[in-house]
This record gives sequence, C-alpha cells and structure tokens, in this order.
Amino acid sequence: MISLQVFYEGNVQGVGFRWSVRHAAKGFDVTGWVRNLPDGRVELQVTGEDDEVRALLDCIAQGELHSLIHKQTENKLEKPVTARGFEIRYD
Repeated sequence: MISLQVFYEGNVQGVGFRWSVRHAAKGFDVTGWVRNLPDGRVELQVTGEDDEVRALLDCIAQGELHSLIHKQTENKLEKPVTARGFEIRYD
C-alpha cells in the first residue's frame, strides 16, 4: 500500500478538475479525496496499492484536463488517507 499527497498547479480550478479526478478514481481500487486550495492549486490525497495509485495518477496526467496542469508535485504520506471511497472535500 502507498499513500500520496499530490499538488496540481496550473489552470486547475473552476474547470471541473476535481470532478474529473473523482470520476477517474472510481475506476481504480483507491480511497482518498481532492480539494481546491486558496492559492489556486488542487490537492489530492490517495491510498491504494502502488500500481492502482500510479495508474490513477497517469490517468489524470493524460486525461482530458492534462493541458491545464503545469506542475505536479508528489509527497509520500506516512499514514493512509482517511476517507470513505473517493470524495471531493470543500474544507
């Protein structure tokens, strides 16, 4: 199992990015969440088997909104992400 925090920078707010990520995540055996940040970035936290998490990240990077992502930064998390399924957070 792997848990990652991923930040997406670019034109990633106000374009359906979070909804697209949530939709993509439903096709993988992962749990986690995605949310907008006040500084214009989008934060994703995800837990799952390494190949499932990597496949999701590849799907996002190559998906319909890939041209809006200018930078992607990954950090490994020590603890699994606490979420029921995969959700959009508004906090």
